[in-house]
This record gives sequence, structure tokens and C-alpha cells, in this order.
Amino acid sequence: MRGPSKAKRPKRRWVGIRTIEVIDREDFESLIREIMPTSSAKLYDLKIVDGDSVAIVRINLKEHRLFVSKCQEDNRLETITTSGKIRLVRDRLGLPKPKLRR
Repeated sequence: MRGPSKAKRPKRRWVGIRTIEVIDREDFESLIREIMPTSSAKLYDLKIVDGDSVAIVRINLKEHRLFVSKCQEDNRLETITTSGKIRLVRDRLGLPKPKLRR
């Protein structure tokens, strides 16, 4: 059985975020839930770069602007870039493409 066509899939945005302190995956996910408890935000990548945690978060297009503004209001986070393509966010953050798991 086929899924919905590309036009009918939900539209998403990828947000590149830097944290002020180094935190692990569980702490970052709880921080996102604290900022927007009812959002569709999902953490994809989390890497340590130059003593900071750099993350890529997927969010639905409808919630994108609100999520970015709430992240900017929080003094623990800094939004760096957003895009409709995860590849562009990874390039802008200088993160390598992860290896495929087999």
C-alpha cells in the first residue's frame, strides 16, 4: 500500500540550534518540550562542536515561526538557520552527513 503523494505529506522545516552549554540528547529533548509542550518538534542530530551542542530539529511548517521565536526568547538556545531541506541545514552548521545504519 502506497503512502500519500509528496504534495499531500505534511510540510516541515528543519531548524539548526546551538545551546550555550553542552547537554545530552535527553536533556535537549526535555528542553524542547519545556519551550513548546504541544509542538511536533523532533530532534534529529545532536553533535558537540567547539564546546557547544549543535542540534537539528524538525518542526511542522505551521508551528515553525512560533517555535523559532520561543527558542530566541530562551537564553539557553540560539537558532542559527532554518530550511525546508535538512541537507542545507547540515551544510550551514558544518555537520557531516551521518553514516547509514545497517
